[in-house]
Amino acid sequence: MRPGPPVTRPAMAAVKSLFARRRGALPLLTLCAPLWLGCASEVKTEAAPPLPATPAAQGPAQTAVDAQPAPAADPAPRAPVAAADTPRARVADRAAPQGDSAKEAAAPKPKYETGEDPEFAARMGWPIKGPEPLPGAILPAKRIVAYYGNPLSKRMGVLGEYPLEEMFRRFDNEIAAWNRADPAHPVQPALHLIAVVAQGEPGAAGKYRLIMRDSLVEEVYSWARRKNAILFIDIQVGQSDIRELLPRFDHFLQRPDVHLAVDPEFMMKTGAKPGTKIGSMSAADINYVTGHVAELVRKYNLPPKVVVIHRFTRNMVTNYKDIRLRPEVQLVMNMDGWGAPWLKRDSYRDYIIREPVQYTGFKLFYHNDQKKKGSRLMTIEEVLRLRPTPIYIQYQ
Repeated sequence: MRPGPPVTRPAMAAVKSLFARRRGALPLLTLCAPLWLGCASEVKTEAAPPLPATPAAQGPAQTAVDAQPAPAADPAPRAPVAAADTPRARVADRAAPQGDSAKEAAAPKPKYETGEDPEFAARMGWPIKGPEPLPGAILPAKRIVAYYGNPLSKRMGVLGEYPLEEMFRRFDNEIAAWNRADPAHPVQPALHLIAVVAQGEPGAAGKYRLIMRDSLVEEVYSWARRKNAILFIDIQVGQSDIRELLPRFDHFLQRPDVHLAVDPEFMMKTGAKPGTKIGSMSAADINYVTGHVAELVRKYNLPPKVVVIHRFTRNMVTNYKDIRLRPEVQLVMNMDGWGAPWLKRDSYRDYIIREPVQYTGFKLFYHNDQKKKGSRLMTIEEVLRLRPTPIYIQYQ
């Protein structure tokens, strides 16, 4: 595959245009950042049957430099936990247990926050009966912890926010903390590079996306090698077709330590500009991606590849039941929304737990998760209580 063209001065200007806008215009959403901070829906209990949920309350994670985050509605009060009218409960009413059994029946059930109930996860179909991991597979024996962003911008994520050595120091601290919290799943470090950047302007190709030069990918790859980390190439499609863009990176994906991510938020099939609406990715799109990657694995005798799909609304991924699992690919659905802990748990339940695929991921925003007054970053222990427990963790 031929190397991509160098980023010209106009192209670099296009990158910079991501971070400036005129007041009064619609906010331009940048890289892999959830779009809207909408109204919160009433929180259902885990005992409730699966019901369609309102869109998650996520907002523009990386707006223009002078933009202010949209105000969010106050979260609705949590509903009281109601007694479940299950067959087991009705049997218990007819034949009350005696002795030790009676004591066990009288003991209160564990109380779970949203997204933590293992029985609810089991009803949704977890754990998934997917292909057995092939030799060299990363998941589920290890947990991937990734730093995300682009070195050309301090606003795309932590990967470019700090000088290199400072970024490494912070990354080392996170890796150590996760290893302490869950030594049963040692951390596989990762750098997650946005290699195709959605744009607010059409650019020379008229596709509302900008492909990073190969030299930048090589630079970040060298950083990953320094930390014994893997590299993720993240694609924001814009108005291109994933079938056009993905083969462009085959010469990187032929390497055993390079993996892939695709962001449906910026897959603008309707012709809308990135940042004005949330895009969408179908099961057919995902099947093309995993099929293409699986072919590379077979052709070059590689260990299985991890493919990450970002998600924070229902329509970002459609027809999930038609997604095909392949032994050469380990598919992660990554909860990409930002907000207060209760809201992130709600989104994880509604868009990840309720629609099981294979493995799960969870994104933590150092800044945006704490934008609203009184909000905070979720702790590692809180994330580890989610069921299924995320095996891919991403920091922006």
